[in-house]
Amino acid sequence: MLDIKFIRSNPGAVRESLRKRRSTLQLDQFLAIDQKRRDLLLETEGLKARRNQASTEVSRMKKDGQTSEELMAELGAMSARIKELDDALKVIDQQTTDWLLSIPNVPHLSVPEGASDEDNLEIKVWGEKPSMSFAPKEHDELGAALGGLDFETAAKITGSRFVLLKGWAARMERALISFMLDVQTGENGYAEVMPPVIVNRESLTGTGQLPKFEEDLFHITNTNYYLIPTAEVPLTNIYREATLSEADLPLALCAFTPCFRSEAGSYGKDTRGMIRQHQFDKVELVRFAHPESSFEELEKLLGHAESILQKLGLHYRVVTLCSGDLGFSSAKTYDIEVWLPGQGKYREISSCSNFEDFQARRAGIRFKPAGSKKSQFVHTLNGSGLAIGRTMVAILENYQQEDGSIAIPEALRPYMGGLQCIEARNR
Repeated sequence: MLDIKFIRSNPGAVRESLRKRRSTLQLDQFLAIDQKRRDLLLETEGLKARRNQASTEVSRMKKDGQTSEELMAELGAMSARIKELDDALKVIDQQTTDWLLSIPNVPHLSVPEGASDEDNLEIKVWGEKPSMSFAPKEHDELGAALGGLDFETAAKITGSRFVLLKGWAARMERALISFMLDVQTGENGYAEVMPPVIVNRESLTGTGQLPKFEEDLFHITNTNYYLIPTAEVPLTNIYREATLSEADLPLALCAFTPCFRSEAGSYGKDTRGMIRQHQFDKVELVRFAHPESSFEELEKLLGHAESILQKLGLHYRVVTLCSGDLGFSSAKTYDIEVWLPGQGKYREISSCSNFEDFQARRAGIRFKPAGSKKSQFVHTLNGSGLAIGRTMVAILENYQQEDGSIAIPEALRPYMGGLQCIEARNR
């Protein structure tokens, strides 16, 4: 959420931000509501001051035995008008809140301007595309042939966009989770957390998923609860309405959780395989940073996510998202896109974002600088470290052999009981 004082003082900057994001929001509508609210407050405060003065005068007159009917009538009229104004303020306060929750974050100056993902800027490439003497297959065909990925049974049990992992695939999922957590906690300094996967509306509002993305969430009927779309939500909200000390920063947390997304806006996209599912596993990284160093922390976060792909020997690139492709809450985002030979394209496997104080302002997460009585909002960051299912997809497609078997990346073999290759007999 943007600071309302910033919006009032810098309407031009906010309009430019909305233009860069290709947003249809009309800032003038908000400014008109805000002005009306301030006018109502001014009138209300003036009337309340006058009412207090008149009440004192009535008490004095009664004490002196003087009549005060005229003043009493004025008091009654003022009280009635104050009630009208208070009722109007409740309505306009809600309108103001709704508007503030709907205005996206301002892109950082380093974010390239563009309209869509086609305008994202490639900034780094790691490794090389695997050289294959045969036509590579896609992961769903490979995994089904080896007996590990069962989409038909999952559809029978639940519906589309789910998968049943069996045998080696179930073990690989578990192996990837343990591997990623070990790297992030043992090498990159994250504290592991196992949070609830059900959160309340306040938590989702704090991180920016609500109210804008309600249709993308799984809501538990007749409750205030939702299934999490990412562990970013519970991890960030651990410190909702809390004040950290400056010495606590930076604070780094990681968690493995299942994630749930309705994918309401992706009809017809990636209907096959494991790329876009309603339920998937992910290791999430969240950092709380000092405002002066949050972009340094973003580079660290990116490196921590990259380290997983490097250890697995998977070719990838990093892109900076342009203004038109930037997430609602983000000030700057890097996407890591892994190469998938079967699809013949790069696919996103991690997004690493700096939200600056946008989430912290919504969630009330502050820190108190040493020697200061006044607290400040922290900067929050998060990134996937990584999406488990998409990592498995990348392994299947990049390590496939001509006979349909799958070599196991060396770094993952200890987590697979020493298994070096998935063959038909390993089903």
